[in-house]
Amino acid sequence: MPFDVNSLENHWMPFSGNRDFKANPRLVVKSEGIYCWDHKGGQLIDGSSGLFCSPAGHGRPEIAEAVYRQMQENDYIPHFQLGHPGAFELAQRVSRLLPEQMNHVFFTNSGSESVDTALKIIMAYHRAIGQSQRLRFVSRERAYHGVNLGGISLGGMVRNRESFPVTLPGIVTMRHTQTPEQAFARGQPATGAELAEDLARFCETYGGSTIAAVFVEPIAGSTGTLVPPVGYLQRLREICDEHGILLVFDEVITGFGRTGKPFAAESFGVTPDIITMAKALTNGAIPMGAVGVKDEIYQAVTEAAPENSIEFFHGYTYSAHPAACAAGIATLKIYETEGLFERAASLSDYFLDAIWSLKDHPLVVDLRGYGMMAGVELVSDGVPGRRGTRFQKDAFWNGLHIKFTGDNGIVAPAFIAERTHIDEIIDKFRKTLDAHL
Repeated sequence: MPFDVNSLENHWMPFSGNRDFKANPRLVVKSEGIYCWDHKGGQLIDGSSGLFCSPAGHGRPEIAEAVYRQMQENDYIPHFQLGHPGAFELAQRVSRLLPEQMNHVFFTNSGSESVDTALKIIMAYHRAIGQSQRLRFVSRERAYHGVNLGGISLGGMVRNRESFPVTLPGIVTMRHTQTPEQAFARGQPATGAELAEDLARFCETYGGSTIAAVFVEPIAGSTGTLVPPVGYLQRLREICDEHGILLVFDEVITGFGRTGKPFAAESFGVTPDIITMAKALTNGAIPMGAVGVKDEIYQAVTEAAPENSIEFFHGYTYSAHPAACAAGIATLKIYETEGLFERAASLSDYFLDAIWSLKDHPLVVDLRGYGMMAGVELVSDGVPGRRGTRFQKDAFWNGLHIKFTGDNGIVAPAFIAERTHIDEIIDKFRKTLDAHL
């Protein structure tokens, strides 16, 4: 098909400037390994694993073959009062990667659905244990928890909220953790743990017994890689325990090796009550998400219901879709057999060294990073986000894909990357920066 304005007009693109894109499209027609190819034949290196989805690299034949076999054998079965073997195998495999106390997994189709599912699980849990007065939720400024109604309500990114003013009531936001003295802090900042006391103040103001849960990204990803200060997550856990509040880690980005461990909960030594996940669960090959919960939560909800009845009135038509489960099983096998989480951990120092080589550039105002994930914040040109948007487009034609939110570039290469790939990403990043001087 021709790639012009007329042929592209019917698709209303998400999170995109539709008019601008269709006037000068940037189409990817092939992807393999750590590279992609555009519709003009140009090659670009993927510096953000797609949308942090593909740490095993693109075009994995093991995943494609597993999905093909599943589609031939059993393409779809509704998951309400029915099941298929792949769903239970994948749940077992995910559970083995989760913290020890989490042995139950609810499948969704995206990170946004995982967050909304977690909200419902929390409400069902508190109702089951006789704590229905817990109707308040706590999140953070600059948080991103997806685009469904619950996630938008929890979110703290203004552009995602201002067009959709009708949100859930009873949500309060803590301050974010980025402070001026943390500029160019590599790894966990040494200062800022006291920001967790915002939660203690909410408990004093509203009553801890009215708060149902706290949602945090261990590393705030979409807002530009905000790494938690030393002791911050531990303090949140302490306050939650003191007041009977559930702690939720949104690990849609950090899950499955991005911090060098299966989940950031293990990297930071803090066990939440619930973990939401998606993206790398299937290496991005098939849409899928999941929610892992502590055993006591699952047991409270299921045991509160009468025998032979539905315990949790929630689910999706495509929950635990057979093809998605096949993709997930194949993906987790790749992570294990190729030791990709360990590879990510071993490559982290080299990756962060390379990121920090950009510190001297006059357009770089801050750098943040942990594991195989880093944020490069650019100097604003006076209109927030305009430079970042232009940079992302220019980088594409310079042979580099980087995800930008506002003026923050989020660099997150695939775990299969070699050091030469890291060098290439940074070289093209710097050349694109130079063109903006």
